Amino acid sequence: MKNIKLETIELLEHLISCKSETPDDGGLLDFAAKYLSDFEAVRIDKEGVKNLFLSKRFGDGAHLCFAGHVDVVPSGDGWSSDPYTLTHRDGYIYGRGTQDMKSGVCAQLQALRECEEFDGTLSLLLTSDEEGEAKYGTVIVLEYLKKHSLLPDAVVVAEPTCESEFGDAIKIGRRGSINGILTLQGTQGHAAYPDKSTNPIHQISHILPHIAGVDLDNGDQFFSPSKLVVCDIRSGLEVSNVTPDTLKMMFNIRNSTKTDATDVKQFIAKWFKDTNYKLTLSQSAMPFITKADSAIVRSLDSAIDSILHKTPAHSTAGGTSDARFIAQYGIDVVEFGVINDTIHAIDERTTVNEVQNLHLIFAKMIKNYSKEMSC
Repeated sequence: MKNIKLETIELLEHLISCKSETPDDGGLLDFAAKYLSDFEAVRIDKEGVKNLFLSKRFGDGAHLCFAGHVDVVPSGDGWSSDPYTLTHRDGYIYGRGTQDMKSGVCAQLQALRECEEFDGTLSLLLTSDEEGEAKYGTVIVLEYLKKHSLLPDAVVVAEPTCESEFGDAIKIGRRGSINGILTLQGTQGHAAYPDKSTNPIHQISHILPHIAGVDLDNGDQFFSPSKLVVCDIRSGLEVSNVTPDTLKMMFNIRNSTKTDATDVKQFIAKWFKDTNYKLTLSQSAMPFITKADSAIVRSLDSAIDSILHKTPAHSTAGGTSDARFIAQYGIDVVEFGVINDTIHAIDERTTVNEVQNLHLIFAKMIKNYSKEMSC
């Protein structure tokens, strides 16, 4: 495979053709190991999830890692063409994973394969469990890397990050995610005698305006305010003559570094202090930020400017990614990929230019980072 050099779009065509719905890798991890055959390969599989870590030591300098996932969400019905055949149409290329994120994996593989000189170690971390529960994917690989003293100094995740034009945004952090379930206890009764019962719907009706959609902090230059978003409220027996005894409300907060679970508990306690309530919170992701003047951010900014003549915005918007696991180890992590506007959608698509330029940007960024760290 090392002697067979595919063109960038040919490489993407192969990646798309491999049906790799979570946690199936579609054979892509074996393919990646063969495509980068001069990299040392380690498989770290667990509970049906397949993971691959490829590394190559060029010198004694810093360790730069690329990371991503080969799994995709199910294609669904209604596509205009076969979702597992890269199809050129109307100036776009269509296929499941063209944005999220086989285009990114394609660019990473191509940039790493072509690199002949680097003052340190280059590596690639791939998993088949990012779109699922993510319990046995990147998390497991990072544990292995720490145990074997192989943790990188910086990581680039090739998730789709751009908003309206390719190159207009990179992610230098992500918001956290706090999930809440609040149970409000009342006393069931007859609707004709409301004074003889405690109706939790009536109780929460006075409180909702003070909590629903409310900002818990002011945010900052990188993070939007942490907003409490009510996702579900349910109560009652679906009859018109019985008032309910309990009410359950589910909410989510995409939190900045200014708000944590303790702040949320205190906020809820303030408004529900006169009720009989129970609150359960779970933090599925912690917020993180990579400094804008770090070597990896400067290297990526410079590469984008060099190839596209653009200065990308530094963003923390959007949902979560595997970058949240990487940041917990104190590693500088950034994300950059193609435009994000059709991920998980029917007729997911990107463009040839985006994929080809992403490859060129990653190749340039490798050179920039090597220079940054050798100064």
